Amino acid sequence: MLVCNASLLAREICVLQQTSATASIALSRGLVGGALMGALLKTGQRTALKFEGNGPLLKMIIEADSDGAVRGCVGNPAADLDAVNGKWNVAGLIGRAGFLTVSKDLGAGGQPYQGVVQLVSSEIGEDLAYYLSDSEQTPSAVGLGAAMGEDGVIAVCGGFLVQALPKADEAEIDKIMARIAGLPPLSELLEAGGAEVIIREIFGDIPYTILESHDIFFRCGCGLEKVERALLTLGSDELLDMRSKDSGAEVTCEFCRKSYHLNATELDRLIVQASEKSGR
Repeated sequence: MLVCNASLLAREICVLQQTSATASIALSRGLVGGALMGALLKTGQRTALKFEGNGPLLKMIIEADSDGAVRGCVGNPAADLDAVNGKWNVAGLIGRAGFLTVSKDLGAGGQPYQGVVQLVSSEIGEDLAYYLSDSEQTPSAVGLGAAMGEDGVIAVCGGFLVQALPKADEAEIDKIMARIAGLPPLSELLEAGGAEVIIREIFGDIPYTILESHDIFFRCGCGLEKVERALLTLGSDELLDMRSKDSGAEVTCEFCRKSYHLNATELDRLIVQASEKSGR
């Protein structure tokens, strides 16, 4: 079982992304899901989650590294919807028709992995549980929760991921699943005492041992070198068009919002590289 409290992480990233209220809740849930998926990785590995639906949010991308670094962004930060029956309309914001793509960079020469499943509810947690059960053949329970403070920013955010080991006691599994089904809103448990309260609520009188814990934090991997590599993929014709229209290029990182400006001379250098690469 994995449990995380991602309140500070979600607050920081939602402020960076300048997300609306409902988009903040959706992004916060996604960040928790990414952090939990990242905790399953081995050292040096990375995973990326991409939710693409037919709703006004357009897309949500979450990346997580094995060391606890997490980052995320959405396609339309200003998208918002009214609540439905007193609950955040995350499913409507993402859109019920679409796909969840999970990519894994296994590092050390390992082959990248990618799995795609249809969105089953667009509530994020249920979609991740379906992906783990369908694509990775690992029956899982995933719970994600977030709540907004009176100041309009994320107050609490966290969640859990439960997977049964091959030789786990079936009676204990049934008991845990029953307790998960009866859990109060995760935001209430987080407000009451964070991740440890979630663990106690799920396990009840079943003995458990906390094996390890580590921090999760925001880290963006952008840089001028990566920006230049991305521009090179556009090809020399597109770069020449930028050169003639704007006398340079400006690229903004979708995760941290940092802007990189390349002047005409720097763009000329990339145009030469792109031309050489294409054999012109």
